[in-house]
Amino acid sequence: MANSSSGDSVLDRVLRILEAFDASCPTLTVGALARRADLPQASAYRIVDDMVRRGFLDRPPTGEVRPGLRLWELVTRCYPARDLRDAALPFIQDVQSVVHQHTQLAVLQDEEVLVLERLSSPDSVVNQASVAHRLPVHDTSLGMSMLAFSSAHRQEQYLREHPGIDDRFDGGLRRTLAEIRTRGYAILDGVLDEGTTGIAVPVLDRSKHAMASIGVVVPTGTPRHTIVAVLSAAARGIARGTGQGP
Repeated sequence: MANSSSGDSVLDRVLRILEAFDASCPTLTVGALARRADLPQASAYRIVDDMVRRGFLDRPPTGEVRPGLRLWELVTRCYPARDLRDAALPFIQDVQSVVHQHTQLAVLQDEEVLVLERLSSPDSVVNQASVAHRLPVHDTSLGMSMLAFSSAHRQEQYLREHPGIDDRFDGGLRRTLAEIRTRGYAILDGVLDEGTTGIAVPVLDRSKHAMASIGVVVPTGTPRHTIVAVLSAAARGIARGTGQGP
């Protein structure tokens, strides 16, 4: 039910407040939050106070606000993501014990890469991915491995929604996706960070479509053969662990 002069509902405004936080702005003043959520300051203060009382937002002594523990508590009850992560974690740990860099698990969500888990070593290369962080599909090996093993309809929809994306790839996106399907993994060099390489293998369901991807970020020039073999074995293990194995 809409209950504001602008016609948006309380739920709309609460969601805009929560979505205002991101990796670059983990904490915000209420004034900045109001601007990012496109809310009148009076409304923002009222809603924030209510969310702080209920634990959905936290207000440190600095006076800024940030997402609260109550949100984390509810999110961890998300059974599909939790079940996938739980099934994948032993295999992520196995891969990490080999690469000693970054190993991560992701899914496609709203045509973006959503990272569910990441393990890293202290001396790892730079990596922009973090848990619960989203990244563009075409900028990551995780995303490309999943898109390559998605339905033709989903691939064409992605092309329609990203005009000009063909120019990013030699021979176009369709050809690149076909090559990934042929070799069974995606590899991208230095797309997000110079000197790093992402390698990812899709986790396939029984219909041979990607339900997730497991990948690594390593220094450019790292031999890929052992990494691909370990990732492929891990992807098969995750599929079996979620009941999607052959």
